[in-house]
Amino acid sequence: MSNSEPGFSTLAIHAGAQPDPTTGARATPIYQTTSFVFEDADHAASLFGLKAFGNIYTRIMNPTQAVLEERIAALEGGTAALAAASGHAAQLLVFHAIMRPGDNFISANKLYGGSINQFGHAFKSFDWQVRWCDPEEVGGIEELIDDRTRAIFIESPANPGGTFIDIKAIADIAHKHGIPLIVDNTMASPYLVRPIEHGADLVVHSMTKFIGGHGNSMGGMIVDGGTFDWSASGNYPMLSEPRPEYGGLVLHETFGNFAFAIACRVLGLRDLGPAISPMNAFLLLTGVETLPLRMQRHCDNALEVATWLKNHDKVDWVSYSGLEDDENHAMMKTYSPNGAGAVFTFGLTGGYEAGIKFVEALEIFSHLANIGDTKSLVIHPASTTHRQLSPEQQESAGAGPDVVRLSIGIEDVADIIGDLKQALDRV
Repeated sequence: MSNSEPGFSTLAIHAGAQPDPTTGARATPIYQTTSFVFEDADHAASLFGLKAFGNIYTRIMNPTQAVLEERIAALEGGTAALAAASGHAAQLLVFHAIMRPGDNFISANKLYGGSINQFGHAFKSFDWQVRWCDPEEVGGIEELIDDRTRAIFIESPANPGGTFIDIKAIADIAHKHGIPLIVDNTMASPYLVRPIEHGADLVVHSMTKFIGGHGNSMGGMIVDGGTFDWSASGNYPMLSEPRPEYGGLVLHETFGNFAFAIACRVLGLRDLGPAISPMNAFLLLTGVETLPLRMQRHCDNALEVATWLKNHDKVDWVSYSGLEDDENHAMMKTYSPNGAGAVFTFGLTGGYEAGIKFVEALEIFSHLANIGDTKSLVIHPASTTHRQLSPEQQESAGAGPDVVRLSIGIEDVADIIGDLKQALDRV
């Protein structure tokens, strides 16, 4: 290979992987084992003391998982990464590393419904407080920051509406106040958006979605951008103060620009335990190899479908940033020139009841709570994923009663449109 930086598609196939040195197997093996043999007592002591890198126990690290982590870090332009059992597990590990009881963080209100629930309810058990903001009103974010604010969290594009958020403007506010910006990049994948290049310090993924791409495996990922100074303020003691369980080691001092990924592994994953299985890591690795091909087809199909829906007399509105007259189109072109992604929403004449009837009439589309599959998917958020939210929260999250969310697959686009037509005819 030449000395030039490999392209995205090359990294998606090769980053982190080598033929197995023992067998010559070209595919990354599934290391289906709980634990690993030490060379001797000194080797074991070095591993447990973080003085050497290596495998101890699959809850903490596994060779199949390690290839997946290195590959996603390369695709995102990060310094290191950590895989977890799910996207929610990844978010838990991130906040565990930066929050103490009584601390708060600011989160966009345009967000996956499960994250709204996790932040607004489950995190209260840790006394981690969320402050909601409208990410499109950047000026209002700064007003929410105080001396106990530890991060800003956004999703771009936002689920379910596919709205692109001004990552750089929000990163500038975060850094002005000495706090990191965390971006959930699930909806875009690094093929469309690389948040670290726009100022994000940490990136999280539900790999269950576009990265895996086939709806067959769960996984989450944390990518360390290596850009944030965890020691500057004293507000992140898990990274900046001596760790008694590791003989007084200071993680940021020792591991530098990949210290956050290390902290999530050796302090969070080790003790909280949401480890990804080797089998799921293998399946996700297989999905990553076709990520650029799939994402471009998703985008091309979605644009055709959105254009068709926009002209249908039973559709009141379509929110898809790929449409040239969409108010979010310019922001999309800035952050995602390859396309606006696969997921968007539209509003049906007839509201809540029409949305339920439409979903039930579809045949090619699968009605389920997921996105990012090769297959086209549909859901009516107000009656499913966002049902636990109040009407006001539903509206602010872009999941009002008339909203239908589509995740456009990679089938022949004429068949996708044909299925939508017959379902609309029956509403």
